[in-house]
Amino acid sequence: MRVAVHFYSYLKETTGCTETVETLAAGGTIDDLIKQLIERFPKLGAMQNSTLIAVGVEYQGKNYVLKEGEEVSLFPPVQGG
Repeated sequence: MRVAVHFYSYLKETTGCTETVETLAAGGTIDDLIKQLIERFPKLGAMQNSTLIAVGVEYQGKNYVLKEGEEVSLFPPVQGG
Protein backbone atom coordinates (compact mmCIF):
# COMPACT_ATOMS: atom_id res chain seq x y z
CA MET A 1 0.00 0.00 0.00
CA ARG A 2 1.10 3.58 -0.53
CA VAL A 3 0.82 6.44 1.97
CA ALA A 4 1.80 10.07 1.62
CA VAL A 5 4.06 11.55 4.29
CA HIS A 6 4.29 15.30 4.91
CA PHE A 7 7.12 16.89 6.90
CA TYR A 8 6.67 20.15 8.80
CA SER A 9 8.95 22.76 10.36
CA TYR A 10 12.57 21.68 10.80
CA LEU A 11 11.69 18.11 9.75
CA LYS A 12 11.59 19.49 6.18
CA GLU A 13 15.20 20.59 6.57
CA THR A 14 16.18 17.31 8.22
CA THR A 15 14.81 15.23 5.34
CA GLY A 16 15.47 17.70 2.53
CA CYS A 17 11.87 17.46 1.30
CA THR A 18 8.37 18.53 2.23
CA GLU A 19 6.71 15.24 1.37
CA THR A 20 7.28 11.72 0.11
CA VAL A 21 5.23 8.66 -0.79
CA GLU A 22 6.15 5.42 0.95
CA THR A 23 5.13 1.87 0.12
CA LEU A 24 4.33 -0.46 3.01
CA ALA A 25 3.00 -4.00 3.26
CA ALA A 26 -0.74 -4.32 3.91
CA GLY A 27 -1.40 -4.01 7.65
CA GLY A 28 1.64 -1.76 8.14
CA THR A 29 1.60 0.48 11.19
CA ILE A 30 2.92 3.95 11.89
CA ASP A 31 5.81 2.25 13.69
CA ASP A 32 6.65 0.35 10.48
CA LEU A 33 6.48 3.60 8.52
CA ILE A 34 8.76 5.43 10.97
CA LYS A 35 11.34 2.64 10.81
CA GLN A 36 11.27 2.82 7.02
CA LEU A 37 11.61 6.61 7.07
CA ILE A 38 14.60 6.39 9.43
CA GLU A 39 16.31 4.03 6.99
CA ARG A 40 15.78 6.58 4.23
CA PHE A 41 16.42 9.67 6.38
CA PRO A 42 18.76 8.56 9.22
CA LYS A 43 18.67 11.94 11.01
CA LEU A 44 15.02 11.30 11.87
CA GLY A 45 16.15 8.56 14.25
CA ALA A 46 17.24 11.07 16.88
CA MET A 47 13.80 12.68 16.80
CA GLN A 48 11.56 9.63 16.66
CA ASN A 49 10.49 9.76 20.32
CA SER A 50 9.47 13.41 20.22
CA THR A 51 7.85 13.62 16.77
CA LEU A 52 4.08 14.13 16.68
CA ILE A 53 2.31 11.99 14.09
CA ALA A 54 -1.11 12.69 12.60
CA VAL A 55 -3.09 10.63 10.13
CA GLY A 56 -5.51 12.92 8.38
CA VAL A 57 -6.39 15.43 11.08
CA GLU A 58 -6.03 13.20 14.16
CA TYR A 59 -2.89 12.38 16.13
CA GLN A 60 -2.22 8.65 16.26
CA GLY A 61 0.03 6.29 18.18
CA LYS A 62 2.67 4.04 16.66
CA ASN A 63 0.34 1.00 16.69
CA TYR A 64 -2.17 2.64 14.34
CA VAL A 65 -2.70 0.44 11.26
CA LEU A 66 -2.39 2.52 8.11
CA LYS A 67 -4.71 2.22 5.13
CA GLU A 68 -4.03 2.70 1.43
CA GLY A 69 -3.88 6.36 0.42
CA GLU A 70 -3.81 7.85 3.92
CA GLU A 71 -1.85 11.02 4.56
CA VAL A 72 0.57 11.05 7.47
CA SER A 73 1.99 14.30 8.85
CA LEU A 74 5.11 14.52 11.01
CA PHE A 75 5.53 17.53 13.31
CA PRO A 76 8.23 18.47 15.81
CA PRO A 77 6.82 18.84 19.34
CA VAL A 78 7.24 22.63 19.47
CA GLN A 79 6.56 24.97 16.56
CA GLY A 80 6.94 28.70 16.26
CA GLY A 81 4.16 31.07 15.27
